[in-house]
Amino acid sequence: MQLAKTAAVDLKTAAASLKKAKKSEDRIAALSQTVRAYEGGLQAVRQSLRAATIREQVLQLELANQRDQISRLLGVLQTMERASTPMLMIHPAGPVGTARSGMVMSEVAPMLQVRAEKLRLQLEELMSLSDLQKSAEIELESGLKGAQNARVALSTAISDRTELPLRYAADPVRAQILADNSKTLDFFANGLTDIQLDGDPNDQVSFMASRGELSLPTEGALLRGFNETDAAGIKRPGIVITARPLSLVTSPTPATIRFAGAFLDYGKVIILEPEPGFLVVIAGLHQIYCEFGQIVNTGDPIGLLGGKQPEAQDFLIEASEGGGTIGQESLYIEIRNNGKPVDPTDWFAMSNI
Repeated sequence: MQLAKTAAVDLKTAAASLKKAKKSEDRIAALSQTVRAYEGGLQAVRQSLRAATIREQVLQLELANQRDQISRLLGVLQTMERASTPMLMIHPAGPVGTARSGMVMSEVAPMLQVRAEKLRLQLEELMSLSDLQKSAEIELESGLKGAQNARVALSTAISDRTELPLRYAADPVRAQILADNSKTLDFFANGLTDIQLDGDPNDQVSFMASRGELSLPTEGALLRGFNETDAAGIKRPGIVITARPLSLVTSPTPATIRFAGAFLDYGKVIILEPEPGFLVVIAGLHQIYCEFGQIVNTGDPIGLLGGKQPEAQDFLIEASEGGGTIGQESLYIEIRNNGKPVDPTDWFAMSNI
């Protein structure tokens, strides 16, 4: 129940943040935080709904297993309630039997009362869980709508953005030509480092100092590790993260955008250069929020995952059946040092997933 209350507060906080973000001077940062707040709130509602459904199923199973005992308990209580005091004191065995019965009842009655109280509490909990599920559906409807509005507002704010610093290439078309003529990511990434950029990278903090502390570009779960073969038998020198549809993707480090666009079967790809000699490849995006040569900071929105916007009913099905129509999107992450892939799990704080 506490988890459900926390989830409701999270969504209300996100709704308030959305109103403030639209008036904020730094609208992109504020809207990015708002999108993440909605994502966190919806995740909390999902978890609380699932926990409530599991608890409801457990209670119903317990009550079903105790149905005969409960029926006998209710029968005894009703009989005792209807019988008059003189009748309760009469026993076929006479005064001794009456005394013995009284002793037995003095021990049984408290036990019956405890069972009855436990039953009452279980039934009340079932009613509370039912109310929780109804309110969760309302919260989900509101949260999903708010999250979508926040994403639209963020996309609009980014399209209007002009303040990001740029580093210019001598030939800005060269990167796209390289992408069009590259048959592997390895060849493409190594070729990018040959394209010189002008402009100050803003004295970025050493990328090596961030080793093991980077936040993942999006919240999710590790699906495949470094150099792990996938179901199709393909082995790639990176990791795959699964996340909810339409999750916001942010830059894990201050960096220069070396490439932003579609590449082979990787989908839309963003390649970050946190410092000379290092590249961070993020692939599988549906929408890109940055351009070649832009300088981004940690936490800046750089894209959005694809997928279908779930409905409240999808969450309810997932909670009741342990699965549903809400799919998972995947994000591929690769880190390269001097042209060679390195294990990204050594760089990101993986203990949170």
